[in-house]
Amino acid sequence: MRFGSIVLIVALCSFTAYYIYEPIPEEIEERWKLMLTNSFFRSLSHLADLSELLGLKDYMGVMYFITLAEKVVPVSDEHIKVTEETFDGVEVVLYQPKHSGGDAELRRAVIYLHGGGWCLGSSRMSPYDLLARTIVTELDAVVLSVEYRLAPAHHFPVPYEDVYRVVKHFLQKGVLAQYSVDPGRIAVSGDSAGGNLAAAVSQQLQREPGQQVHLKAQALIYPVLQALDLNTPSYQQNQDMPILPRTLMVRFWSEYFTSDKAFFRAMMANTHNNPESSSLLKFVNWSAILPETYHKKYNYSAPVVALGIGEEGVGVDGLARALADPRASPLLVPDSALRSLPKAYVLTCEYDVLRDDGIMYVARLRSAGVEVTHEHYDTGFHGGLMFTVWPTDFLIGRRMINNYIKWLEENL
Repeated sequence: MRFGSIVLIVALCSFTAYYIYEPIPEEIEERWKLMLTNSFFRSLSHLADLSELLGLKDYMGVMYFITLAEKVVPVSDEHIKVTEETFDGVEVVLYQPKHSGGDAELRRAVIYLHGGGWCLGSSRMSPYDLLARTIVTELDAVVLSVEYRLAPAHHFPVPYEDVYRVVKHFLQKGVLAQYSVDPGRIAVSGDSAGGNLAAAVSQQLQREPGQQVHLKAQALIYPVLQALDLNTPSYQQNQDMPILPRTLMVRFWSEYFTSDKAFFRAMMANTHNNPESSSLLKFVNWSAILPETYHKKYNYSAPVVALGIGEEGVGVDGLARALADPRASPLLVPDSALRSLPKAYVLTCEYDVLRDDGIMYVARLRSAGVEVTHEHYDTGFHGGLMFTVWPTDFLIGRRMINNYIKWLEENL
């Protein structure tokens, strides 16, 4: 009986070690902590796949547990006033310093857009609440965190439109005065899908006729910026990396546009482009835009152009327009549309499928004459900024926040 118990324990431990262990690059800090953290994400993803297969709940509905598990109720403290408000029909969480420097003093402001692949996430998650409080404390700034609606219940362009309405509302001179915000010191910022929305909003505001208050800066943290080529070197190199493997990022893109599983399969094969979007592939041709060092061992192959994909959600014509829409893929705008953009901070990570999106945007912004600070983390992985709350607090996440806030302090 004792021998059988020992065998069972050894087998269980071996299976657990096999399940948790992943071939993560040696350069990454706190590798075992990352393996343990990712084992939770993988387990939830497997459960979500099974639930969808059995018809119990859709994949993103199960994955939304991550958002619920991290949710907090943002409350005021002795230094920060927190209010939950509605700007032009969209929920926001507003963080303000309590009387620091006197009521008459105008402050800078950061409009923050959370990540989560347009399908997950919330401004009320504990890491975003902590980040907002840190910005307020360190910069004596007002932080506006936007609770935009999510896919798949609300496909593109709804999340973008929610964010744009909030930004337009906030940039009214009367609203800025109400919150003691300096009209010349406002930034928009976001991580991952939030970085996508921040970049898109920055572009749209510059094209808006009669816009009186303009953004001073945009800060994009490992942003996702294009949906046309999902086989860039970083997508290939990091297809099985923790937190955001290629399959999950492709699923996020697919769900952002449509609930049609045929489109997801086409995106996985990188055969989802149509004649309208294919004319814009030159703006994401990584072989011409990426610095040579990031080409690595990979050779460029133009994505296949197909017809007739899409039955549900936005439909065939809608998918064609959405894929070619720079509000979804900010990398698709011509150089002329980049020249008037505000100064930018772009954070990228070596071990991230989205690395090349950010680096291509840096190259194109610089070519257009925009002032850009590019911070690349050679040992970084996607989502690092979110991992600052116990038990998933990582040293690299704290470094990211410190450097990000330092840039805001010097440039806003």
